[in-house]
Amino acid sequence: MEGGGPPRGQRGPGPGNADRQSTAPVANEERLVALGKSIDATRPRSSKRRRRLRRTLVALGLVVVLIVGGVGGYAWYLNHLVHRINVKGLTAGETHGTESGTENILLVGSTDRCALKKQYIGYGICSQGVNGINSDVVMILHLNPNTHAVSILSIPRDLFVPNARTTGANKIDAALYQGPTQLVAAIQEDFGIPIQHYVELNFDSFASVVNALGGINMYFPEPVYDPDSDLDVTTVGCHHLNGFHALQVVRARHMVHKGPGVTSDDPANWTPEAQSDLARIRRDHEFLRVLATAVAKKGLSNPLTDRDIITGVAPDLTVDNGLSATHMLNLVLTYHSVNVNSAPQLTIPVLEDTFGSYQYEGGDYGDIEFPVQPNDQSVVNQFLGISASTNSMTGTPLPKPAQVTVSVANGTGVTNQAATTSAALGALGFHMTELGDTTPVGQEAETVVYYGSKSPSVVAAAQMVERSISGSVTLGYDPSMVLGGAEVTVDTGTSFSVNAPTPKTPATTTTTKTKGKGKGKGGTTTTTVAPTTTTTTSPSSGFAAPTSANEALEPWDPRSCTASGGEGP
Repeated sequence: MEGGGPPRGQRGPGPGNADRQSTAPVANEERLVALGKSIDATRPRSSKRRRRLRRTLVALGLVVVLIVGGVGGYAWYLNHLVHRINVKGLTAGETHGTESGTENILLVGSTDRCALKKQYIGYGICSQGVNGINSDVVMILHLNPNTHAVSILSIPRDLFVPNARTTGANKIDAALYQGPTQLVAAIQEDFGIPIQHYVELNFDSFASVVNALGGINMYFPEPVYDPDSDLDVTTVGCHHLNGFHALQVVRARHMVHKGPGVTSDDPANWTPEAQSDLARIRRDHEFLRVLATAVAKKGLSNPLTDRDIITGVAPDLTVDNGLSATHMLNLVLTYHSVNVNSAPQLTIPVLEDTFGSYQYEGGDYGDIEFPVQPNDQSVVNQFLGISASTNSMTGTPLPKPAQVTVSVANGTGVTNQAATTSAALGALGFHMTELGDTTPVGQEAETVVYYGSKSPSVVAAAQMVERSISGSVTLGYDPSMVLGGAEVTVDTGTSFSVNAPTPKTPATTTTTKTKGKGKGKGGTTTTTVAPTTTTTTSPSSGFAAPTSANEALEPWDPRSCTASGGEGP
């Protein structure tokens, strides 16, 4: 493993972190007990019991005061270490159903080179113009205090969404350029996932987390190389990674690997992997599992006894103003016993482009991914622990179609697309209003369910409509796109279909007798006729099949090590 200055093929050592211990004088308990007996011998028995009770209560009170004072003082100390920012638009959390009281914490990996304490040419130098700010990693941590369950959902950075910027559509990773508030807004507006807290790490803070643990061990089943992240592992086996080298692993998205049968030591002759964005998410999930195991071994179940780790990490964290140190400590104490191997790690399914560069309203956005329904919503429902008929932002039931007013705009120019879409939605029971047209954005376009108000009832109406359409479909908040006073406007795209309505009448079966000559030549013919349904479908575009929410590690991906240094599970 190498990076930075060392020659290729040499491994940089990872820093150690010895555990610290403290000792305290031991009181002479026998002498104190004897003294207590001599004093109590002169008092009546009832008085002794009252005195013992008072002493017990006083001692218990002192312990409580010391504990509360210690936690409070340490929390005050941590509050002054953590960097806090004002993030607007965070929600108060769900208050209904089984998910009442749950929390969603947005975890962001920032590419801000200008915020780094030390510039490194492998990352790109701020003064040389590498000053863009994107979210290379977008994960949401879901915490359920009722069941102590933990799950993680990753959003691919190249996923194209309507509200990535205040100016309009872009990749989701572009939202952070306008600040954390905009990234939170994009996730809530386009995915319907409520966010209660925000945590951001840059390259420095990520490395500090790993270094605070004394580094971690990962097994590399094949030699791998990534010129963009400086990842360079030349030997198979268990490697110790410090923060710098661990960052090379989680940043790698242009990896080549030396698979079986390859004899060349030149990475130019190795095999490149296909899914750059999703492959990195797959490896990041495995890295988190390894990291969480290392944290558990360090004993964070009692943070007051392991200040080295917490104080080593806290100064490099950026969190929202509402995430107090006391709350962070409570989260550690509440969820420290979670088995990381059983915690779901999900990824939003996407449609990957096959045409190489996406043209949208005259702009070139490079490789992108589109959403896909009902796959995405199914994963979000699983992640949040809600049913398909639940408002993901509030936990309350979605409205009936007849309670939702919908207009349709033809967003592609396909003849009668708005009319046929309106008829199909009307067959589902929605109250349909006017039709219209919008300017096509490009050869490929998402179907966007626009809503013009963030009131819970309107958001619920938009979710009900979105869940009635399959294909490349997403939510989008934009009052200017909503037509004619409707709550929701469907702006049609190039690959979607309105779901068929539930049959109101059962299928009919007709049995007809047939005649024939000779024994056994006669018989019956059964014909089943299903109720007529109304749907609208646009031609599919240049995208691959939907990706999975749970992608298994590939043979070349790094993974955990066993205690003896072998390949872990």
